[in-house]
Amino acid sequence: MSNIRLVEAKLPTGFRFHPRDEELVCDYLMRKVALTDTFQLMIEVDLNKCEPWDIPETARVNSKEWYFYSQRDRKYATGLRTNRATTSGYWKATGIDKAVHSKGTIVGMRKTLVFYHGRAPSGTKSDWVMHEFRLQPTFSVSTFKIGFYVECYTKPRKLVKNLVAWKAVMMT
Repeated sequence: MSNIRLVEAKLPTGFRFHPRDEELVCDYLMRKVALTDTFQLMIEVDLNKCEPWDIPETARVNSKEWYFYSQRDRKYATGLRTNRATTSGYWKATGIDKAVHSKGTIVGMRKTLVFYHGRAPSGTKSDWVMHEFRLQPTFSVSTFKIGFYVECYTKPRKLVKNLVAWKAVMMT
């Protein structure tokens, strides 16, 4: 059982772990980057080696939500582009990044990504959606750490449909 589920089990009926964007950035991601994360509710997951349906059970909060940290992998050693490829597909950014505010100040950004099976540009869209949170450079505790950790919230849009699609992909 995950640390998040252990905390949820002790909460009164009707309460659950469902943090707002501001709480994810200020209360969890900032503490992780500053190495002062005393809660240690979320685990680290390497998204380049892990398919969305293989995200460890310890990151799962309920039947369809996972919260975890991931280190950003650079596509090129000297570049700024992020590598979001896995063995069977890739995470593609959709829309524009949304600002995360705390007390009227931008503290981070939220990027929405969708998982595609196959290789770009001919990949097929899946129902997996991930929200990636990152700190603003002005709020980094250390210039070395900024941009290396992101906090992720992942969920499938339609869980039952996904299971059938994954089995079909895995068999071929």
